[in-house]
Amino acid sequence: MSNRLIETLAGAAVIAVAVVFAGYSYSRAGLDTVEGYELKASFNRIDGLVVGNDVRISGVKVGSVTAQDLDPNTYMAVVKMSVRSDLTLPLDSSAKIASDGLLGGKFVALEPGGDIDMIEEGGEIEYTQGSVNLEDLIGQVIYSSTSSKE
Repeated sequence: MSNRLIETLAGAAVIAVAVVFAGYSYSRAGLDTVEGYELKASFNRIDGLVVGNDVRISGVKVGSVTAQDLDPNTYMAVVKMSVRSDLTLPLDSSAKIASDGLLGGKFVALEPGGDIDMIEEGGEIEYTQGSVNLEDLIGQVIYSSTSSKE
């Protein structure tokens, strides 16, 4: 075989492996959207949350973020999400913006409440906690450690 044919076959093999790897990564990434009913929640900050991020209960994906907007009256970030239709959430449920780790992506963590009445489709989750700004947190730790040494 000539060098050109060997190089061509090696290149084709590399491309095939890359395509298989990309397909596997996509299938394992959980990027599928969840069909269900829509809820909304207002947060003071949603740093790093984007449309398509997960909505989870107890770490299990139960929905997806479908939209985000700013309420011009309250200046709160309004997040719309789709939640599986087989799940109903009590009225006193809460939502918070959580992180997958120090450098991980953001997601909406839902914590079901104990109320006997349920949130209707298109309803709003009243109890929310926005995302924590890591830079501010690190700055506070550094400031507090330098202040205590004085």
